[in-house]
Amino acid sequence: MNTDILIVGAGPTGLYGAYCAGFRGLRTVIVDALPQAGGQIAALYPEKEIRDIAGIPGSRGRDVVAALKEQADAFGPRYLLGSQATALAHSPDGRPQVSLADGTVVDAGAVVLTAGTGTFTPRPLPAGEEFLGRGLSYFVPDPAAHDGQDVLVVGGGDSAVDWALALHPIARSVTLVHRRGGFRAHAASVRAVHECGATVITDAEVEALLGDELLREAHVRVRGEAEHRVLEVDSVVAALGFVSNLGPLAEWGLELNRRSIVVDTRMRTTVHRVFAAGDVTDYPGKVRLMSVGFGEVATAVNNAAVELDPELTLFPGHSTERS
Repeated sequence: MNTDILIVGAGPTGLYGAYCAGFRGLRTVIVDALPQAGGQIAALYPEKEIRDIAGIPGSRGRDVVAALKEQADAFGPRYLLGSQATALAHSPDGRPQVSLADGTVVDAGAVVLTAGTGTFTPRPLPAGEEFLGRGLSYFVPDPAAHDGQDVLVVGGGDSAVDWALALHPIARSVTLVHRRGGFRAHAASVRAVHECGATVITDAEVEALLGDELLREAHVRVRGEAEHRVLEVDSVVAALGFVSNLGPLAEWGLELNRRSIVVDTRMRTTVHRVFAAGDVTDYPGKVRLMSVGFGEVATAVNNAAVELDPELTLFPGHSTERS
């Protein structure tokens, strides 16, 4: 497969990068190991209010992703979703050639890495892993699937509290269990989950999940109580955090600072014609915000465009001039 720009990572930064590339008339392919565009926002926080994008006082994660994809799709990028980028080589004339896990090889003029925090896997719930997909889940891509259910959310961070708040209006009941007395989540969110009517159990752990074909009950051990509590549940959302790493990108010969890719002011990595932008990058003064990633990927794509055709100007012009 041949393209001008290959973007590895279909999160918000990657989607905006596809728009920037399309605006310059560059053919674009977007690769992501996840089965849908949107990165971690789509997978983990589709209902979470995002408030740190300039000009958008607050918007659900799924709506932000939909808007970014609509913006990118105006230029017809090709999506290769559910396929991980595994290996990097270069053709004799210096073009990057990226192999995917399914055997596809993408020959690109330049590569832009927008992999966020890398590949991420959920921390497993020690009890009841056999109910994964039968009541136990680590993501909530569609809150409506829990309509009318008795839901148990496990965890003490922002994602656990956010899911408890999001599910409470549609579920029959929501119980939040945390193994410590205090929460890591934002104080205002913790206060809201106490006030909304959800049941909050602290200093407690899920000891066992039981059921038949589907999950039916959870046994919760509360510190200081002689007997475990038996909760009737239809679903358990285990929001215990995630372990992330660069995965195969760590073997591409890039200069790394821990789990981040070192770039210069043009967003170039130390590998020929490979750029990077967003949370995956590192440089002095780096601020990891989505809004910063948008600026970085615009810098990366426009510098890549000039590298592909030195007769081009770095400044792409304003969208208002094109309209």
